[in-house]
Amino acid sequence: MNEPRSTGIRVEAGVVAFPVHFMRGGTSTGLVIDQRFAPQDVALREELLRHLMGVPLHGETPGNRQLTGLGRGPATSNKVFFVELENAEGKLRLVSTLAQLAASHSAIDWSVNCGNMSSALPLWALDVGLADGASGDFEIDIRNTNTGVITTGRVLRDADNALRKVAIPGVPGHFPGVDLFLHHPVGAKTGALLPTGNVLDVIAGHAVSCVDVAVPMVIIEAASFGKTAREPLAELEADTAFTQALREVWIEAGLRMGLKKRSGELMSREEINRSETIPKVCIVGPATAGGTLSVRYFTPQTLHASMAVSGGCCLAAATLIPGTVAARLAAAKPAVGEPFDEYAVAMENPAGTLDATVVARDLGAGLEVRTVAYRRSAQVLQRGHVPLYNASQELAAVLVALI
Repeated sequence: MNEPRSTGIRVEAGVVAFPVHFMRGGTSTGLVIDQRFAPQDVALREELLRHLMGVPLHGETPGNRQLTGLGRGPATSNKVFFVELENAEGKLRLVSTLAQLAASHSAIDWSVNCGNMSSALPLWALDVGLADGASGDFEIDIRNTNTGVITTGRVLRDADNALRKVAIPGVPGHFPGVDLFLHHPVGAKTGALLPTGNVLDVIAGHAVSCVDVAVPMVIIEAASFGKTAREPLAELEADTAFTQALREVWIEAGLRMGLKKRSGELMSREEINRSETIPKVCIVGPATAGGTLSVRYFTPQTLHASMAVSGGCCLAAATLIPGTVAARLAAAKPAVGEPFDEYAVAMENPAGTLDATVVARDLGAGLEVRTVAYRRSAQVLQRGHVPLYNASQELAAVLVALI
């Protein structure tokens, strides 16, 4: 593989223009940025992101429409990956760092990964020339700095190297297919499969399971809220009594899970209340369309239009842990044996069914997850430069120095 091609930072008519790939990965959209052109100073890097995505430079702006940037409103369309290369045992691999933004405020969350947008990274690598001359499926490892999880991304290509297009739930049409394999994803944020130490906890009268596979998630039986996990999204969003009750549960669950900030300090109740990324939350119920479970998923502030990949990986693994909310409701309850084996889990969601494959075993001391695999599609929406008309003098000077 080669070093990535890049046109770099420009100055056009006295305005710094910053290079970006605007991409879709799975059911998320956002930017992929070559780390070499990013400011090292965190404050300047965050200023750059706010200009690129059109979020407030300071404080909050309720109802912000992101008219001045490339963000699109929901959390699933406000993601930015910084990517660089490293050598790992003689092979180049990608190093990804995710910044999660929100339309209405300036705070940026650096604490989690995104499985959907991660599927855009191998396609980005192809697009910038990392696989020039290589034939067949293109495969590259990705180390995520937010979580430490290593993923293998495989872009599907036909014999003539044409990108093989696939369809996935929630995305109309056929686009380049990307298979993602998450390796050793247990305890991505908390260091434990069951962060509270329990298969079941009772919070505000609700039985919940707190599981950390790829991302920490709070899994709750929909029926305990009088729901089925098959409701239309608008119906759930309009039920303020439900959303408030759910919020109280996931905040308390987050405290019990010992969630931490990037600095390593424990998150406070207020910080968990404001968090755009952790813990993820879902309500689950019996499947009705041949799947394993029905699910409605929260990110946590926003109800997801389908099912995030990282959350899907966590829920899939949870169905294999005896006694969890997910296992109790699952249509099929496979007994996980001593040798590693593949277990398929199908999660019915508003956009269709997300299929995941969990490679796991149980030697008698609890579930050991080696890999979770899933298929996504990705696309380059646009590649080019974004003029930073309102960049501070300090940001502009640092970027010009990188030319």
